[in-house]
Amino acid sequence: MKVRRVTFDWSRTPVHWIPDAPAATHMVNFFQILLTTGEKWFVQCVQEATPYLDDPRLRAEIKDFIGQETVHARNHQGVLDQLLAQNGLPTDHITGPAHAQLAERAKKMAELARRSPRRFRRRLLFELGAVSAIEHYTAVVGEWIIKNTVLDECGADPVMLDLFRWHGAEEVEHRSVVFDVFEQLGGKYPLRAVSWAIAVALLSSTLAAGTVDLLRRDPAIKGPVTLPRIYRSYRKSVRRGQIPGMAMFFLKEGLIYLRPSHHPSQVCSTQLAVDYLKRSPAAQAAGYTPY
Repeated sequence: MKVRRVTFDWSRTPVHWIPDAPAATHMVNFFQILLTTGEKWFVQCVQEATPYLDDPRLRAEIKDFIGQETVHARNHQGVLDQLLAQNGLPTDHITGPAHAQLAERAKKMAELARRSPRRFRRRLLFELGAVSAIEHYTAVVGEWIIKNTVLDECGADPVMLDLFRWHGAEEVEHRSVVFDVFEQLGGKYPLRAVSWAIAVALLSSTLAAGTVDLLRRDPAIKGPVTLPRIYRSYRKSVRRGQIPGMAMFFLKEGLIYLRPSHHPSQVCSTQLAVDYLKRSPAAQAAGYTPY
């Protein structure tokens, strides 16, 4: 893995960066809102786990994982600040409280580690299980968008596509890190299954509600933004192949993740990710050199 300190210019990107697909566009836009805090939560979890790990290889991978996730969060925050906010869709009322909760979580975990190491370890294992489940989905989505040609053909913004393909490629690169940390700290299958179920329930419901919120606040959308109208736009994009169908995606990939013998190395292609990073405009501009 490498930490690629990429940057993106959003001055020419429209807020509706997938043409004629408002539901798909804002589903992905809200996912970016989640990522700005979520990536930092992932980093907190692996940092808290690192002192309990003896494997030097995994500790080195964690260092690169933290670097990659930090750059991801920063670039998605740039979309919120430089694209959404400037087009009448501020997100501070969402990200501000979320960042405050994350800071409070770090304090509580430090206090819990001091007062009750056993309870701290149990909670940390649960959170690592949830992060591991989410990392499975981000890696699979990353590979999906690298392979997807429909978005290019329909005129989706190339800078936004590069953002998600670069991000997706790095998700594929580090897809095993959190899973390995979870297992090396003693995480067992029942906890993996329970943490998956809770993570998917929270992620899917928050994503749906957040998409509706962005659509209803978008000043560029004319007329009443009703749930039937949103659903029709969403189904249209799924049929076109612009986004995966969420229900089947969460279920299908969940069945793969929940196999008792599952390991992240069994899914996705590192070579596909590396091949994209060799041609990514942002990675090239950052001075990335191929392996």
